[in-house]
Amino acid sequence: MADLRGRSNSEALQVRSEMRDGAAIVRPIGDVDLSGSPTLKQEIRKVLTTRLTSLVIDLGGVSYMDSSGVATLVEAMQLTRRGQTKLVLCGLQPKVKSIFEIARLDTVFTIVDTVDTALTK
Repeated sequence: MADLRGRSNSEALQVRSEMRDGAAIVRPIGDVDLSGSPTLKQEIRKVLTTRLTSLVIDLGGVSYMDSSGVATLVEAMQLTRRGQTKLVLCGLQPKVKSIFEIARLDTVFTIVDTVDTALTK
C-alpha cells in the first residue's frame, strides 16, 4: 500500500538516538509528517527522561516535514525549557529549513549546521 506521495508504508520514519557528553542526539531519518511525527515525539520524550545538558535534533536525514513535524519540535522546545535543557536543531536540508524561515521559527529555535557545532552551543 502507498500513501499520496507514492511512498510505501514500509518506509516509516526511523529515529535513532545516542548520548554524547551529557547530550542526547536524536536523528530522525525519513519524512516527519502526520504518520512519522508520533515516532519522533516518542523518542524525544524517552530521551528527556534522563538528565541532559542539551538535546540535539539532527534533521540531516529529513527531506520533508509538515506542520505536525513542526508541532512536534515546538513541543520538544516547551519540554526542554521546562527541564532547563538546551534544544538545538542541526543539519536542516533546504526544503525543511525554508519551512522554519517562512514561519519565522528560525528566530525561535537555535539552528546550526552540524552536530559538533550543536554540542558547543
